[in-house]
Amino acid sequence: MAPKFFLLVLILVAGFAFWRGSRDERLVAAVCVLGAAASFLLLRPLSTRFQSVETGIMLVDLLVFVGFLFVALRSPRFWPLWVAGLQLTTTLGHILKGLSPDLLPQAYGAALQFWSYPILLILAVGTWRSHARRKVRPSEAPTLV
Repeated sequence: MAPKFFLLVLILVAGFAFWRGSRDERLVAAVCVLGAAASFLLLRPLSTRFQSVETGIMLVDLLVFVGFLFVALRSPRFWPLWVAGLQLTTTLGHILKGLSPDLLPQAYGAALQFWSYPILLILAVGTWRSHARRKVRPSEAPTLV
């Protein structure tokens, strides 16, 4: 996927989550932004990218999964479980590359990137629903804690 397009989608969805979301949406957006920033910093040069297990990105993906799982286990909403599950799938892509080193670099790279867009879509829908719910029930106003 084109990095500039992903960055645009990330900024729009995270901005929407920070603007209209509740605690869960804001935490997931923060994890997405931090994870994307760390991943961009750790990318290898194109000539060697995804040739072997991307250890730095694997660590970032694992930490992102832990962040999503933290939100999912504390949230009364169901969508954070979906996000955590999709991120787990991404994290397992690293294990598959380790078990099968001859896996094509393009397939490995695609496996790591594929679920990023559905995760952002789920975050956007979760934010929209949260905002709509608070308009009906103002007692569910967002908190920072």
